Amino acid sequence: MHSVLRPLLLAALALPLALSVALAQDYPAKPIRLIIPFQPGGGSDTLARLLGEKLTVKWKQPVIVENHAGAGGNLGAEIVAKAAPDGYTLLISSPGPVVINKNLYDKLSFDPDGFEPVAIIAANYGVLAVNPKTGLESVAQLIAYAKANPNKLNYASAGSGTTPHLAGELFKSLAGINLTHVPYKGAGPAFTGLLGGEVDMMFVDVFIALPHVRTGRLRALALGGGARNPLLPNVPVMAETVPGFDYQVWQGMVAPAGTPAAIRGRIAAAVAEAVKQPDMSKRLADVGLESVGGTPAEMAQVMRADRERWGRVIRATGAKAD
Repeated sequence: MHSVLRPLLLAALALPLALSVALAQDYPAKPIRLIIPFQPGGGSDTLARLLGEKLTVKWKQPVIVENHAGAGGNLGAEIVAKAAPDGYTLLISSPGPVVINKNLYDKLSFDPDGFEPVAIIAANYGVLAVNPKTGLESVAQLIAYAKANPNKLNYASAGSGTTPHLAGELFKSLAGINLTHVPYKGAGPAFTGLLGGEVDMMFVDVFIALPHVRTGRLRALALGGGARNPLLPNVPVMAETVPGFDYQVWQGMVAPAGTPAAIRGRIAAAVAEAVKQPDMSKRLADVGLESVGGTPAEMAQVMRADRERWGRVIRATGAKAD
């Protein structure tokens, strides 16, 4: 290469990197939108509002939470996927729209694989809850009964292809039992059906089940994560009885494709700082969420693992979205 051209080429290559670093240093210079692809009141929404308060104080810019529910989270996810890749429109979501729905829907108007990871914010471990009328008091007893009475027990979900449905299918597969799936039109109706005794069991978020476990309206048989939960200290982990079972629902933040790494790193650092603050950590723990925080690279690794894990379950069961 000509000695005159080499410095020019190197300068041209360095320009985009220098520009993204400069943009990150000025970030944020205007309000940020946090898009929640679900109805208000759920885990993603609760987390986003708590986090938004912290980030607003830190950045001295409004952090606006918007709910855009529908199509299993796809409507809200599409808004972010098609937004400018500048860090001012971000998605806070559980795994569904980000890593699961691509395997469930025949056609999507956006590519979930195109999202840029920012950070896993918190994790919520599901719990297998049963209606006391079943008389079931342990996972071992449930499995023994189901083997002796195939498909007599049933389990609820928020709809075909939702994470409670996939958790149920994973449980069936690993335990070697047959249960009848009862899909409802949403998590609220499914949980109401469980409380009312219309169905026998459901994989549900800890913070939703907890008040009813404490009053005796539900019985918690097993936690889905890898460790016991201090909110339910006497409830064992499912893997103690069913090796290989792991059901946790993380809440994470992603950005549109092409969002500079420097901006994503700046956001991730602010998120980690916020969720590790004692008051924030306690508020999350009170609703059954465990503070995580982390880097974009760490989130990318989690997303890859979940795509593979839930993809296997979906392919094995033939699950499809309603």
